Amino acid sequence: MAAVLDEVGKSEEKLVDDGNIDEIDDIEGEDGATEASKKKKRKKKKKKAGAGEATADVPGGGEIENVIEEIGDKLGNAKINGAENELDELGDDAKKKRKKRKSRGKGQKIQTDPPSIPIAELFPDGVFPIGEEMEYPLVGDSRTAKDRFTSEEKRALDRLHNDIYNEVRHAAEVHRQTRQHIQKWVKPGMTMIEICEELESVARKLIQEDGLKAGLAFPTGCSRNHCAAHYTPNAGDTTVLQYDDVTKIDFGTHINGRIIDCAFTLAFDHKYDKLIEAVRDATNTGIKAAGIDVQLCDIGAAIQEVMESYEVELDGKVYQVKSIRNLNGHSISPYRIHAGKTVPIVKGGEATVMEENEYYAIETFGSTGRGQVHDDMEVSHYMKNFEVGYVPLRLLSSKSLLNVINKHFGTLAFCRRWLDRVGCTKYQMALKDLCDKGVVDPYPPLCDVKGSYTAQFEHTILLRPTCKEVVSRGEDY
Repeated sequence: MAAVLDEVGKSEEKLVDDGNIDEIDDIEGEDGATEASKKKKRKKKKKKAGAGEATADVPGGGEIENVIEEIGDKLGNAKINGAENELDELGDDAKKKRKKRKSRGKGQKIQTDPPSIPIAELFPDGVFPIGEEMEYPLVGDSRTAKDRFTSEEKRALDRLHNDIYNEVRHAAEVHRQTRQHIQKWVKPGMTMIEICEELESVARKLIQEDGLKAGLAFPTGCSRNHCAAHYTPNAGDTTVLQYDDVTKIDFGTHINGRIIDCAFTLAFDHKYDKLIEAVRDATNTGIKAAGIDVQLCDIGAAIQEVMESYEVELDGKVYQVKSIRNLNGHSISPYRIHAGKTVPIVKGGEATVMEENEYYAIETFGSTGRGQVHDDMEVSHYMKNFEVGYVPLRLLSSKSLLNVINKHFGTLAFCRRWLDRVGCTKYQMALKDLCDKGVVDPYPPLCDVKGSYTAQFEHTILLRPTCKEVVSRGEDY
């Protein structure tokens, strides 16, 4: 547009100089515009008559003059009448074309269904979604919790840990998208191995599994009915998910050992809705009650009060929902799922307080049975003892197995299926030897009385200096 306007200006000046025409003053109004236009035409005609011989010698000279005259008239009318001329329209078209070209650039990737694009590719800037932020409850004189969110000092401390927080949020987004897929995908009639392998396959793709840098934090728990926790199928297990089952899906992800521990309960029959509602409400109560300087025993009391306020009717019989007293939430540290502090789900317990920058898994279990679990069924979960020192091993197979565990799992939990996956064979005797020596701890399934039903909900929270962040929270629950 600029180039066109410059050429028109030059042509207009040339015509005025050659014809010895005085400058035209600014004219206002439609009448003045008409007269000025007529004067210009008359003067241009006189010039043509006087310079006829010159223009005759130039091929197409008359056509050029006509074009210049038309452009000059359009430009003059546009300036005087305030209307947009054809040149401006061309300029607008050019702008639109430039905008269209910019919009053709690569946009942000969208997740497929089922999920297959790694989360890191969905967020190329390396900044992952922040979880739900909540204010801390007021404790005692409330001086420690007051104005944390607006405190510049606390905000500065927040920024110091941004890299760590971002790793946790990365693992949380993997967990969120994986569980949302599984919630839609699982159907009665599937085998438990099929469900676990689908979940673990999706999670490994999304997190871009890389040894101990990124991957699954522990085996997929899919405990059914009276079994509350720590069941995952071993190779050859033919258990099939039934329509009447209440299944706890509990799995973890991690980035550089920053673990997300999160679980939900899956049921197809609506008669279990009250049981599920009770446990979800109890978990949310525990999350709300948690905070810096809060005593762990107070959280347990709040959870139990809410949990046991619910009743569920099953096959004509009414059951009070009970908190499973010997199952707890827990603190989490890098590469250590149980970091030492426990969060009870019944009143009583320790008066230990939560502290700044700690991570916790707030998990609650409700049952229609006795409200107490015991070891049962075949062991499937194992984990290397975090605090074990050097232990002399005589069996070569035990040494070999320990090397495999150190390389692939470290101090994260694993299961027999995962040993098969990394090519470890004939490990039963070696695994038993490592358990007997205290190098590896077995975690058998935990069950209430047969015929009862149990449910579980769990979230990972981060006690930031400014606020409490529920990093694993999502749209699903």
